[in-house]
Amino acid sequence: MEKSKKALPIVLASALAATPFVAVPQAYAIEKLDVSADNDGAGKESDYDIKFTLEEDLSSGDTITVEFDDDFDVDKKISKKDISGIDVKKVEVDDNEVIITVDEDFDEGEKISFTIKSGITNPDDKGTYDVKVETENESSDTDEVEIKKSSSSSSSKSKNDYSVTLSSKAAGDKVSLKLGKISLKGSDELETNSTITVTFPEKGMLPSSIDEADVSVNGTKAKSVSVSGSSVDIKIPSGADSDDYITLEFDKDAGIENPSSGDKYVIKVKYDGTTYESDTFEITKNGSSSNASDSFTVNLSDPGVGARTSYTFDADFGSKELKEDGELVLEFPSSDMVPGILTASDFLINGKAARKATAVGNKVALVAPTGFKATSKVKVEVTYGAWISNPKTAGSYTLKATVSGRTLESKSFSIGGSSVTPTPTNPTPTNPTTPVPTPNTGINNSTATIALTQNALGKQTGVNVAIKGMGVGLQKQRDFIEIVFPVGYKVPAYIAPANISVNGVGSNFVAVRGQNVLIYPSQDIPAATTANIVINPAANIVNPAVKNTYSISVFTSEERGLLFSRIVGVGMPSPAQTKPVTPTPQQPQQPSTTIPTNSASFKVNAANFTLHGKTYPLSVAPYIDGNTTMVPAQFFKEALALTTQWNNSSVAVISGTKVVKFTVGSKTAKVGKTDIQLPTPVVLKNGMPMIPIRTVTDNLGYKVGWDAKTSSVYVYK
Repeated sequence: MEKSKKALPIVLASALAATPFVAVPQAYAIEKLDVSADNDGAGKESDYDIKFTLEEDLSSGDTITVEFDDDFDVDKKISKKDISGIDVKKVEVDDNEVIITVDEDFDEGEKISFTIKSGITNPDDKGTYDVKVETENESSDTDEVEIKKSSSSSSSKSKNDYSVTLSSKAAGDKVSLKLGKISLKGSDELETNSTITVTFPEKGMLPSSIDEADVSVNGTKAKSVSVSGSSVDIKIPSGADSDDYITLEFDKDAGIENPSSGDKYVIKVKYDGTTYESDTFEITKNGSSSNASDSFTVNLSDPGVGARTSYTFDADFGSKELKEDGELVLEFPSSDMVPGILTASDFLINGKAARKATAVGNKVALVAPTGFKATSKVKVEVTYGAWISNPKTAGSYTLKATVSGRTLESKSFSIGGSSVTPTPTNPTPTNPTTPVPTPNTGINNSTATIALTQNALGKQTGVNVAIKGMGVGLQKQRDFIEIVFPVGYKVPAYIAPANISVNGVGSNFVAVRGQNVLIYPSQDIPAATTANIVINPAANIVNPAVKNTYSISVFTSEERGLLFSRIVGVGMPSPAQTKPVTPTPQQPQQPSTTIPTNSASFKVNAANFTLHGKTYPLSVAPYIDGNTTMVPAQFFKEALALTTQWNNSSVAVISGTKVVKFTVGSKTAKVGKTDIQLPTPVVLKNGMPMIPIRTVTDNLGYKVGWDAKTSSVYVYK
């Protein structure tokens, strides 16, 4: 049936002409839509190839809708198994619309290519018909499909048009393959720069890209090669021009690998509107020992139930390579094994620290470091300092790792017995949940000292910490001493253990979490004994650039409270370096008996806070935005002793098992897994995130009061 054109009704046209133009929101539409049938005969059932480019992101759970002209017959029973080339969550049919819910994420500008393999029957009459395609986030585009008389459909597919030759028929093997010789239909000849499209039975067979040097057309290197979904587009080189046949060869270095499951398959080659289908070839599941690479062995430093442990494994992803800035995703058995905040330096990929580490539920996404050499063979080390803990129940578990869409699952590893290390409730050591130090019976650190070897502004310095005693002893290689440097100090992401000693012996391990340095002694330190920590200048800790006094704090993994803190002067003579300062329970600055003695107070527009009568600096002064009091993230860490981590884009404030997360520039925060709305967005001032104070205090059990006598805000628990 030929398409008819209808004139715009006169009344409607007049109304439109009289309507003033108004600004309309920008609409996004898919681009470069190409719809083609592998059988263009009237009344024939046909596969339909759909290709287009996204102008907006498409996320897992979003839909693609393909609407066929009313003259097509669309089977209501089309299901996800009838869609190839993309990962599909579900398929629905509504009249002549095929609604596909995708099960993967696509980025703006990405090409999408998929095939509806059955269920579409062409119109009974020849003519040109529309097929419309749109996504959930973009308006539609339309392409025309020409349907010919059934008797003239010389371009329809023909079974067994050519053979497939594989270097291996074992599932999962990387292979070289040859397609052809394919005799072209009718008077067709190859033309330079025209495109041959090869559609493979599974998207997972293809790498993300193929070098043209690894593909030849009739014995000549391809002019260009591009990969999209399950299809490969090959530009014909001049050496194959005018040939009336096609022979395609893919070298093993092209990275094509057999399907991971044993079954029978075909490959389709399309040129100039004609689709040629190969002989059926069979892949055997157990035909090669190379499948052993699909399951890797995980080594744990401690297999105890709930134990904090390191994880190490080697995995081979076959044709899929991890490249510089590429993503490696680790999937642990349960989300409670993974802390909410991670440090990239605690994850090593082929011996180098990951550039970025992000936790979402039970998954950890790692970004390969700058300068990383692309490889399919990856060694992963999740160090003890990452604070990954074992499952809380004894049993057999597996770990999954994914690179470029290929997921490998480890061999089972056993968790049993009882934990030999304490299970952390925070991703970092247990800082105090109130600002009041927890005294240890019989232990007096009033004469404990912290001294800098260099107090010049912006200079590397050594740090000497003399602990007089601890209430709970530390076990070597398991427990740690934590030194917390205030904002202003530059603490490197990695410190070599040789640059820090405890009682004259080099440390066993050093972990860095933001401004916190975790030191694992190489020897046991009994309770009530001294511990002298020497951090060499070679550790590359750098003094602040602003002249002021700064508070350095000391904790241990085995004690709930602050051990002690000391003031050091930077850029000035500092009596605090020679004479220890011990916080006292009450000072004249808090005269009101109604104000709790354990409260921390501050004044709006003043860059400091007061704790136990002592004043400490803040990098940015609190201020009021509308009716909301905004304070620097630093306040929660140094004034309330809450575990707090931040950078230029995010903040996490942690108390016990509760985590409050903020994103700079956003009015949405997370309390655990729940989204909450903020009265005003988090902003960045002088490199410091400013946060609505009540969001933290209300969700972590703190109270806020106003002292009219001193015009101060005070916070307590």
